[in-house]
Formats: sequence, structure tokens, C-alpha cells
Amino acid sequence: MSGLASIRRRFHVLLALRFVPTGLSVTVFVLLMRDRGLSLAEIGVGTAAQGIVMLFLELPSGGLADALGRKPVLLLAGGVWLAASALVLAAGNVALLAVAFSLQGVFRALDSGPLQAWFVDEAFLDDPGVEVEHELARSDVVICAAIGVGAIAGSVIVRSNGWFGLDPLVAPLVLGMLIQVVGLVAVGALMHERRPSAGVRAMRASVAAVPHVVRDGVRLIRASRLLTALVVAELLWGFGMVAFEVFFPARLAEVSGGTDDAAGLVGVSVAAAWVLSALGAAVAPMLVRRVGAGWAACSLRLAHGGSVAAMGIAAGPVGLVVAYLANYSAHGATAPVHYGMVHRAVDSGVRATVVSANSLASQFGGAVSGIALGMLADRTSISTAMIVAAVVLAAAAPLYLVGCGALEPGAAVTEVVDPTAASGVGDQLAGVSAPEPRPAASASASSTRTPDDGDSRRQ
Repeated sequence: MSGLASIRRRFHVLLALRFVPTGLSVTVFVLLMRDRGLSLAEIGVGTAAQGIVMLFLELPSGGLADALGRKPVLLLAGGVWLAASALVLAAGNVALLAVAFSLQGVFRALDSGPLQAWFVDEAFLDDPGVEVEHELARSDVVICAAIGVGAIAGSVIVRSNGWFGLDPLVAPLVLGMLIQVVGLVAVGALMHERRPSAGVRAMRASVAAVPHVVRDGVRLIRASRLLTALVVAELLWGFGMVAFEVFFPARLAEVSGGTDDAAGLVGVSVAAAWVLSALGAAVAPMLVRRVGAGWAACSLRLAHGGSVAAMGIAAGPVGLVVAYLANYSAHGATAPVHYGMVHRAVDSGVRATVVSANSLASQFGGAVSGIALGMLADRTSISTAMIVAAVVLAAAAPLYLVGCGALEPGAAVTEVVDPTAASGVGDQLAGVSAPEPRPAASASASSTRTPDDGDSRRQ
């Protein structure tokens, strides 16, 4: 086996071990918290802690990987993740849930970037001519498959009434923790760094740069109507995501007759949604080619909002699941178009700053909506909260037409950016610059946002 093939195989194994637990938790988390008596508002408050922590740590944490090395940071992140998962298992009130998700935010900040950065560094050392974009597209497929396998496994466990005498809603989380332990061992055994760590000076520089990054980001965005519109669209997008990330299992329990039936359906639905999301990303270039990036993003965002509204008014499980799948198709198609517009609106010298601001806007929107929409759902209904989220999502549609004349329609067609490049500034500070936009044909394997950036990021 060649050196690059060995590096790729180890990278894919580590990715799979990282994301299978995410699929397992997506199946049961909301239903378990509801079963323990927490309202959607309390779940929203608890999970918002993750986004708030990430707002403060996402920028400075990137330099930690340079200072200590990627492997030590991933081992540290894995230990924090295990602690967070243990607290989620024990959580029966909003305070403990908030502590758990605060730790989850620390994990996500540490975890964002080092593994991908390690792979890119090792791949370039082995083969300087490696097509990194193609390799990262392959990793997207592994991530989607891992989440899908985890989600289906979670459904099977719930339908089999749990394993080893565990509550059916708890067993998938326990299995996820066991896989996390295996993942930690695998990081120790499979990651071999040839790149020297940069020392504590790099970490200090990273932390010291945070105020400048924030200031420069605000200045750049305010100076451009298009960038302002795109970041506001991302903010609204992050706000609306709660409707299909958090509320879907609870809404399914409403229309399917109970928690156990819903848990059985959630896993299969999530797995199918990730497949359709990847297909949506694959067909996005064709839509951009026909109508241009601005109109493509506008129409997709309207479709996205419409599908969430359909989830809110669906009267039965079949209609709800169909709307959910349509939602993820639109979600997956919108992501590469949005990020393509972001990257085209800036040059390489400020790209990292703008991508960071875009990511932080999404985190802030998600944190606010988790609380606001959760309270609305408790005081009215889940359907009402979903419809409000749908309106917010659709409200972002015209923003894609603001200043989009600055982007040449023909040029915008040729480049659709891998959404994983926008997982935050952590990658930038950890030594991997955001991949340059690549031809649409090579983006066909790209999925929608990975859990590191979008879908399932609260898990």
C-alpha cells in the first residue's frame, strides 16, 4: 500500500469513528431529554451553551494545534467529548444539560480542524502534487456514511428495546461513548505527525490575533453590501436550522404515536436525509449554471423555507418525513452555492477572516434560536415554531440578490466551494488555508455542511 493510500485509509477510519457517535446521538437525544421531562425551551437553553462557548473559543483554539501538535489536541478533545457525553447521559435538568453542552462546545472548538489539517500536511509530505480537493470530497462521503450508519444503528437499537438491559433511548448514547473510546485509542495508534509543533508562541499569536480578526471581519463586511447580505443570510440560516435539527424528532413523536415509534423512524430519516443532502450539493452546479449563483441561492432558500413550513403543517409521519427529506435536499444544495458566493466576494488575503465571520454568524443564530424557538414551541406548538423558522429561512432569500451583480454569472457557475472549508477559522490557524474554489465538476461528491459546521453540530 502506497504512503498516500495508507494516510488516506487512516484518515477515513478516524473520521468514521468520529462521526458514527454523532449519528447515534441524533436518533435519540431530543427524545431522551423530552422523556426525562425537559421542555423544548429547556433543551434549547441547554444546547445553546455549545454555540456560546464556540463563539469565544473557535478563533483562539486553532493555534493550540500548532503549539502542541494535532495529535495531542485531538486526544484532549476526545477526552472532553467523553466527559460531555457522560454528562448528557446523566442530564435530567437544564443546568446539567448546559454544563454538558458547554463541554461539547469546548470539544467542538478543539476538534474543528486538526484532523483534516493532519491529513493535508501528511498527504503533501508524501505527494506534493496530491489533489487535496478530491481527497476532501472523499472524506465528505465517509462522514455522510458514518452519520447514516450511526443513525440507522440507533434506530435498530431502539426498536430492539435496547441492549444489555439499558433503556432503548440510552443504549445508542452508551454505544456512542464506547466508539469514542475506540476513536481515542485509534488517534493514538494511527496518527503519526511528521510536522513539528510550532511551540507556545504560535498559540499566543493566535489568541492575540482574535480581536484583530473580529475587527477586520466587521470592517470588511460593512464595506461590502454583498458580504453584509451574505453574512445576514447565514445568521438567518443558523436561526432556522433548529427547526429541522432539534424539532424534527419531537414533531415526529407528535404525529407518529409516541417516542419509541419516532426514534425508530428518525434514524432511517436522518440517513436518507444525508444522502439527499449530498445529491443536492451535486446538482447545485447545474442550477447555478442555468440561472447564476444569486438566483440559484434565492430559489433554493425559498424551497428550504417552504419545506420547513411543510414539516410544521404535516398531519402524519409520511408527510413529515417527506418534507424533512425535501428540506435536506434544499439544505445540501444551498450550502455550496452560498459558500461559493462568499469566496468569490473576497480575495485570498481576507478570505479566512470573512469565512470566520460567516461561521460565527451561524453559531450566534443557532444559539439564539435554540432559546427563542424552544420557548415559542412550549408556549404555542412545535408547528408554530417551525413555521416561524420557515419564515426566517425564506426571509434570507432576497439577500442573495443584493449586490450579486458584482459576481459575474458565468464565472460564478464554474466554482462551487466545498462547504467543509467554512468550518471556522480553526483550520486557518491550524495550518490549513481554506481550499480555493474548485470546478463544479469536482464538487459533485461534496455533501452539505458537515457536523463540524452545520448539520448535527449541536450533537
